[in-house]
Formats: sequence, structure tokens, C-alpha cells
Amino acid sequence: MTKFKDWLVAGAVLLLSKTHPSRRDDEQRIVPDAPPDPRAETWVLALFGLASLAAVGFIVVYALDRLSHQTQWLGVTLGLALAFLAAACTVIGKRLVATEELAEDYPQPDDHVGDQEAVVEIVEESGDRLSRKRLLKLGGAAAGGSLGLALLTPAVSLGPVFDMSRFYGTPWTRGRRLVDERGRPYRADGIEEAVFYTAYPEGADRETIGAPVLVVRLKPAALHLGSHKPVAEWAPQGILAYSKICTHAGCAIALYRKPTFPVTEPRPAFVCPCHYSTFDPATGGTVLFGPAGRPLPQLPLLVDPRGQLRARGNFDQPVGPSWWGVRMEKPNP
Repeated sequence: MTKFKDWLVAGAVLLLSKTHPSRRDDEQRIVPDAPPDPRAETWVLALFGLASLAAVGFIVVYALDRLSHQTQWLGVTLGLALAFLAAACTVIGKRLVATEELAEDYPQPDDHVGDQEAVVEIVEESGDRLSRKRLLKLGGAAAGGSLGLALLTPAVSLGPVFDMSRFYGTPWTRGRRLVDERGRPYRADGIEEAVFYTAYPEGADRETIGAPVLVVRLKPAALHLGSHKPVAEWAPQGILAYSKICTHAGCAIALYRKPTFPVTEPRPAFVCPCHYSTFDPATGGTVLFGPAGRPLPQLPLLVDPRGQLRARGNFDQPVGPSWWGVRMEKPNP
């Protein structure tokens, strides 16, 4: 508690100390007068500077993100910043703040009148021996500010704060061919019923969350996509494409349920093996079962003159798990 009190007084002296008119000779001081200590002030400024450099070093190491022993360097720089700042506060409390010990009885509740003014006066008088108050304040502000930035730096990894457009971008644009894992284009006449295929946008990064799609063929008479989705534009020849990313937690859908038992499984469906969210491709990817909160994003298709499958445009909704923003925005190509 004694060290904590010393640090608290040291911070209060730096923040609240200010120049005030000289006292009269006959005015009694609460804190005994003491000469300045330039050497201690220099040490404090040096420690503040080292704390700032260590905090900036933490930010640089975190930004580079390709150094060997990255975690150890982060720990060293942050630890040094805290150690230097603690050392500076210790020097202030021990060398620059005048202290005295008073022995008196524990005050009664009625004895607290005027205590607030006395505390302010003690803080002001404690800072009388500081000869470079403004410089010390600037050094303390620089050390505290850089350390604060260092502590906030890891928040950048949580994702963008203002520009959220990257979450809605996909590589699918009008005319882009659907290809398999070997880069071979899919043909409409090669898509069979009761089978599902994984397709990727030709020439794009397959690791992008909006890249992989599921492709299936159903009988056109069994499709009920709604009036806003003409079958000719969204399912030519009964071929449909949906995002492979489950809208529950972002898992990859890897199962296609065929109606082996028509009583319990009346029609084909996509099934996510992680949490068993089940989607109906015949009705626009609507949820049949499980924790998913919205349908699978559907990709409109077209068949070119060579019989190859191409995207007619982008998905009808954002790809990915159902965090709050995907219900508010539209996908961007």
C-alpha cells in the first residue's frame, strides 16, 4: 500500500502541480520545503523516454508479424515499457516528492472539515521542488500515451472498425467460369442429379471465404425459389449454386442428403457436419433444421454457348456466419 500511495502522489504531483504566487514568509507550509533535484528529474525523463521507446517497439514488433520468436519479443518490449514507467514513478515518489511522517490519533467524523483544501495544498507544495514541471509532464504524457497505444494495438487483429467492405467482397462476377479443384471448367451437361459438386471461381484465390460454392442439379418442376428469382437466371436447366460456407458458424458444408427415406427425408438437402444445420436447395437454400439463422447465399448462373457454367453475378446475400452485420448489408463483387 505504501508504494501504491507513493505512485499515486507522484502522478498527482505531475498532473496537478502548477505555478502559484510565492508565499509570504510568515505563512506556514504543510510540506517542508526542499531544494530541487535536477539529477533525479533527468533520470525520470530518461526513464519516460525508454518507456516510450519500448512501447513503440511493441507496436513495431506486432505490426511486422514475421519475426522469429514473435511472442517473446512482444513480451520483452511490453514488459520493459511497464518496468521503465514503474521505475520513473518510483524515482518521482522517492526523490522528487517531499514526504513526512505524522503521528496522530485517528480523526473523528467531525474533523474532516477543510481536508480537501489541505490535500490540494499538499499536492501543490510537493511539486515546488520540481524545476522542469512542463518537461516532466510532457515526458509522462508521451510514456503513458505510447503505452496506451501499445495496449490497444492487439485490438487491430479483431478486424476493421470503420471499413467493413472486405467482409462483403467475393471473387464472383458476371461471366466468371465455375471450375473444379484442378481448374477444369464445369459443363452443364456434366452436372448429374443426386450428386453435389464443389466449384471455384476461375483465376481467383480459392482460400477466400466467398470462393467455394456447392453445385447441384434438381428437376426444374421441384424448384420454388420465389417470384424474385426466375429459374432461368438462378437455376438454368435446374442447376443451382450456393455458398459452401455455413451461415451458422462458418464451417464448410460437406454433406448432401439424398432422399433415401422419403418419409423422414422428403427431398435433397445440404448438411453441415459440424452442427447439423440443414438447407433446402430447392427453396433458395432455406434452413430446414439446425442452428443456422438464415439461408445459404445463392449464386445466379448462366450457361454460355459452349455449355459451360458461369456466374451471372454475385451472391444474393453476404457469405459467412450470421454475425449481426450480414443481415444489414449486400455482398460486393
